[in-house]
Amino acid sequence: MSVSEDSILKYTRGHRLQHDRVRDIWLVQAPEKAFIADPIAAAILRLVDGARPLSAIIDDLAATYHAPRETIATDVQVLLASLIDQKVLVEQSPRNGQTPAS
Repeated sequence: MSVSEDSILKYTRGHRLQHDRVRDIWLVQAPEKAFIADPIAAAILRLVDGARPLSAIIDDLAATYHAPRETIATDVQVLLASLIDQKVLVEQSPRNGQTPAS
């Protein structure tokens, strides 16, 4: 699945990003599973809030890391498309907050 810059993403039910302060790592948690988000993934996932479009997330990351926007956009879209395929994230409609029909 590809992700457009107009997409607004949110975590699927039961999934959340959480910081483990003891080990100083970011985890994506879900019922009966968890996986560690590397520092780059964590920086991206911390901006997924179900409100802002992907273009705004990319702009924030490009400004924060002083990197070419095109490079950031490609990396972000690949990661988020993978997490959508794994059912960690879902695209929601910008109008009513509902998940778009497939």
